Amino acid sequence: MKTQCYENYPLWMVILANTLSISIYIIGAFILYGLGIIFSALYLVFCLFMEIRLLKNCSNCYYYGKSCAFGKGRLSPHIFEKGDPDLFYQEDVSWYAVLPDFLVFLFPMVGGIILLFIEFNWITLLLIIVILILSLAGNAMIRSLTCRNCQQRELGCSAAELFEGEK
Repeated sequence: MKTQCYENYPLWMVILANTLSISIYIIGAFILYGLGIIFSALYLVFCLFMEIRLLKNCSNCYYYGKSCAFGKGRLSPHIFEKGDPDLFYQEDVSWYAVLPDFLVFLFPMVGGIILLFIEFNWITLLLIIVILILSLAGNAMIRSLTCRNCQQRELGCSAAELFEGEK
């Protein structure tokens, strides 16, 4: 049975998806702050770069100018001109290509582990566990909730193929 695709995602999904991302960024910055403010600032600049990178990819998406599950479709037109929707599916999405996305939680995890070796702290350990759960289980839950109703997925999405094991 085919699932219904959203023309515009409901606001609650956009808020949920962005709350997860922002929570990961804040926890990551807090962990890295233990190594110094420069590490925390560099991490937040990296997170901003990742968001801009994602917005650029949105220019070729079906949801350009619309409310996608992450709200980026509405933001992208303010920064990038509309691209060619046929190019969205042609993008080569591999595990190597998504490595930077994993660095969003790997940087704070490595920084947190370094901090634990310098001086053990239960709060740091707890935050490492929380960012790990949010990054892996939280993102998997968000993707399963949002991707199944995605019109771009129906039209063709290399990322969906990669994560569903079809690639």
